[in-house]
Amino acid sequence: MSDDGQHGITLIAFVGSVFSPYYAWAGKRGRANPENHCALNVAIYSKGKGRWAMTERGQRHCARSATQFTIGPSQLSWDGDCLSIDINEVCVPLPQSIKGRIKLWPQQLFGYSTPLDTHGKHRWGPLAPSARIEVDLASPGLKWEGHAYLDSNEGDEPVSQGFHTWDWSRARMRDGSTVVFYDMQAPGTADRVLSLRFTPRGEVQSVAPPPAQSLPKTAWRIQRRMRSTQAVKVHEQLEDTPFYQRALLQFEYAGERLLAFHETLSVPRLVSPVVQAMLPWRMPRRA
Repeated sequence: MSDDGQHGITLIAFVGSVFSPYYAWAGKRGRANPENHCALNVAIYSKGKGRWAMTERGQRHCARSATQFTIGPSQLSWDGDCLSIDINEVCVPLPQSIKGRIKLWPQQLFGYSTPLDTHGKHRWGPLAPSARIEVDLASPGLKWEGHAYLDSNEGDEPVSQGFHTWDWSRARMRDGSTVVFYDMQAPGTADRVLSLRFTPRGEVQSVAPPPAQSLPKTAWRIQRRMRSTQAVKVHEQLEDTPFYQRALLQFEYAGERLLAFHETLSVPRLVSPVVQAMLPWRMPRRA
């Protein structure tokens, strides 16, 4: 988010896109190769200049090394201090371009990773819970600086086999700490809650989770909840789809009124045949 709160951006680099219908269809035909299903998802939240792109690319269009990840005409590179993302993507169905460079400087690197499920087949951990970001896009014309967050997810099986729904949020506190709440539900297992605070000194603290507060359903009727000691207010709805929602929420934790990025995923919605048939209209593929 920009320092003035007027702009936001979310980027997700996929090796084996968990939301890809092509990856799911390939898996039904046998063992799918994740390297053949890569994508860079870019979502821009700026009034009058909002854009969204996610083109999946086959293995011949992609390459990875320890310091670089190329996805078609876009790439991510790491020089030891800064993560640079060069973006050259096209939105669909309206062919608007997203071109430019983003730089992210971690304020503290973390090596923390934790299983999300009882069998340890899905793992998550922040790489840089707190970072500075510089956005310089020629299309749309945007240039701003702000604060950011960088994390990583990996799994040994499709997300549909490990989860039913999840609610995830992260927020920056006054002392520079980042607090993360991760509520997960899966059939046949007890609900799992991660409640963690990542400090500027590099500490990972387990904290008592606040009560779960229910939120109004989205326009697509997705149920969602947020951890907070007081009632939660939807500050801005960023994404609202049949299986996924992303919003900015105002909530309270440890006596502070905070603003959180929050997301909810409904796996039954994601894997439904109707949604899988709809996804190619928003997620084209270049084999």
